[in-house]
This record gives sequence, structure tokens and C-alpha cells, in this order.
Amino acid sequence: MIDLLDPTAVITRMFDTGRYDEAVTYCETLLAKDPKNLIGLQNLASALIRLGKHDDALAACDAVLEISGVDAFALRNKVLALEGLGRYSEVIRHCRDLLSMDGRDTWSLNSMALALNELGKDEEAVSYYDRTLDIDPANTTALMNKALSLTRLGDLKGAITLYDTAQRTDPSLREASRARADAYRKLGRDDEAFLAEQGVLADEMPGIISAAAKNKCTVFHQFCNNEFERIDRKRG
Repeated sequence: MIDLLDPTAVITRMFDTGRYDEAVTYCETLLAKDPKNLIGLQNLASALIRLGKHDDALAACDAVLEISGVDAFALRNKVLALEGLGRYSEVIRHCRDLLSMDGRDTWSLNSMALALNELGKDEEAVSYYDRTLDIDPANTTALMNKALSLTRLGDLKGAITLYDTAQRTDPSLREASRARADAYRKLGRDDEAFLAEQGVLADEMPGIISAAAKNKCTVFHQFCNNEFERIDRKRG
């Protein structure tokens, strides 16, 4: 049971169940009683962002900032709303504000880098992904997007290494396998591209390719044979 007299608990329940329209209505009720209610304003902005109403969300964020001055939560919401509107130069400005408050905030570092990507500034974006990875080497958002940046910059081998690291970090990340396969294909390495699509990691590939050459078969057949043997061992 939630406490219906606790606005935070009520709003949290609405967010948890995806009832963003109801959250907007509830927050507007709070604000009708007190236009400066920060719980109402902050959560109104968050709900509007989820509903894709980015202009209205910006207005709520600005109301928070007018009342409380510097506010990290409101600035984050403002970044999200500006991203939704494609106003990336403004995203960069507010990410700088956030980073002046906490230079190790990986969310802001990634958001800054993504905005730079959108503006075609991939080299500068890479520097922000590097800052994220110095703090959190397992940050898959930074790994994947740095790899994409390197691909745009023509460094396919560097991108492959990053996609491989992202897949090691999160084996369920199928996007890494597909992107790595595409990079191998652009390098004309079709065997590695096939293996990447199957989720094979870089250090496992030479053994499969070497075995295929030794057995005078294709890499496809060698991979299939290895899989059959693995399944048989499990059954046995």
C-alpha cells in the first residue's frame, strides 16, 4: 500500500507503472495549489519528457531553476528535453554546467559526447567518452558510442576493439556483435564478420580460422562443427 498523502510516493507509483499522463495531471493539481511546489515541477518535467512534450518540459525545468537556482536534477531534465528538440548546442552548454558541479558525472560526460556527435564533432566527442571510460571502464554507453565515433573517423580497427570490449562487458549486447561484424566487413574480413555475428569474441577467432584451414573447410563449417561438439559435450 502506498501513502496517498505522500505526493512523492504517489508520483513514484505512477512512474513505475508508466502512467505518465496521470502523473502530469497529479503534478498540475499540486501546482494549482502551489505554483512553486518543486516536487510538482520536477516530476511534471520528467513526465512530459517521457510523453515527448519537450517544449512544455523545458518550461517546467526553467521554473525549477528560477526558484532554486542551480539544480542538477532540473538541468538533467533540461538536457533530455533539449535532446528531444535537437537543440544540441544548448545541450552542450548545460552539460558544461553539470560538469562544473561534478566533473566525474558520467551521465553528463556521455550526454556531452552524444551532442558533439550530433554536431559532427566526433574527435571532440571521443575525448569525452575517454573521460567516461577513465572513470568507469565498463560503461557500455561510452564504449559503444566511442566505437561509433571511431568508425566515422575511419578507425575501424579501434572500433572493433571497443565493440569487443562492450560485448565482453555485457554478453547480451547484440548491437555490439552486429556493429563489430559490419566493421570487419568494411575491412574485407568476411570470416571475422561471420564469426562476430555469431557472438564470437576477437581472441577466439584465430583458433576457429586456423582449425578451418587445417581441416580444409570453410569457417562456417568449422564454427558449426565446434557448436555440435559443444552441444554433445553438454549432453554427455
